[in-house]
Amino acid sequence: MIRYTLACDGGHEFESWFPSSESYDAQAARGLVACPLCGSSRVTKGMMAPAVARTDRGEARPPSADGAEALPVAAPQPPPLLSEPEQRIRALMRAVREHVTRTADDVGTAFPEEARRMHYGETPARPIYGEATRDEAQALVEEGIEVAPLPPAAEDRH
Repeated sequence: MIRYTLACDGGHEFESWFPSSESYDAQAARGLVACPLCGSSRVTKGMMAPAVARTDRGEARPPSADGAEALPVAAPQPPPLLSEPEQRIRALMRAVREHVTRTADDVGTAFPEEARRMHYGETPARPIYGEATRDEAQALVEEGIEVAPLPPAAEDRH
């Protein structure tokens, strides 16, 4: 996992974790990386200091001044990455996504057209999901067609 310091075009700085730099690049290109404060998806990476793995762990410790071998000390446990409420929200989002992908038809990039056909009675209504650009989704909403974003899959999240 890589922790990036990010900044949006609104000047907000925040951190996020990614499985790899390629994962960040792919998510950023798809507009999935957004500022948690203002929602802007115009995000850039900030300065980073790489974490360097220690190689001295597990080696024998030098004796103390009185000649006794020094005992290893347990490192403090870091706080969990997500708070309990955040974990519950993520679990709920995961359940919603799993339910939709299990019970609805994936119409892919044809989502806007298929949603319109169902809304105007040209085809029978049924649960669907797929892909739409922000502009396409906004146009559907302006036409009175109810749509909602599907929570991202675990592999898409940062």
